[in-house]
Amino acid sequence: MRYNGGSFVMPVSRTLLAAALVASAAFGLTACGPDDSSDQGAGSGSNNPATAAPTAAPTSAPAAPTGSPAGTGKPAPTGASTPSGQSEEGFCTHGPLPAGQKWIYPGKGTTTTTLVYKDTKDVCGVDDVGFDPVGADKTAAFAPTAKGHLSSVLAPPKDVNLADLVKHVNECIATPHNEKGSYPCSSGDYKVAIDASGKVTELWERAHS
Repeated sequence: MRYNGGSFVMPVSRTLLAAALVASAAFGLTACGPDDSSDQGAGSGSNNPATAAPTAAPTSAPAAPTGSPAGTGKPAPTGASTPSGQSEEGFCTHGPLPAGQKWIYPGKGTTTTTLVYKDTKDVCGVDDVGFDPVGADKTAAFAPTAKGHLSSVLAPPKDVNLADLVKHVNECIATPHNEKGSYPCSSGDYKVAIDASGKVTELWERAHS
């Protein structure tokens, strides 16, 4: 203790001062430290959105699907026909015909006694199967009672006798798609019925747009 201007001052021990500073620091660490919540002990901080590691961005775009034209999502055409005759390329096969019937193209030289024609092969069409003439000309005799069935997109169907049938066939051979003859012409393909003796008994014209 020493006298200081009329009062006595007790000197502060350096030891006591150091102890007070240590206690104050310890109290501050306790007050500011992390609380004892359930998040402690997670180790990696995975439960804290602020500390979770960001998800890596995709490095490449998904691969485009294979086996289809770009942007269509549909299979590429194969040309294989279905039971109905339709395929990815359109209608490629005609339906079954009764025995003795087939699709033909009438030719020049057809008279009321003889049909001149070519056989046909199926070709793919958008709205229906098509027919192309193939091979050499063939002939078949008309039965005396043969009849025809004319069809056109320009007029109603018409049943005709043999003479009118042959007249129409020859008009359409001379001027395909003629609209001013005995009856509007179609595309040229016909379905023919031939009996067991080889004679033509019926002929159906096929309408085309």
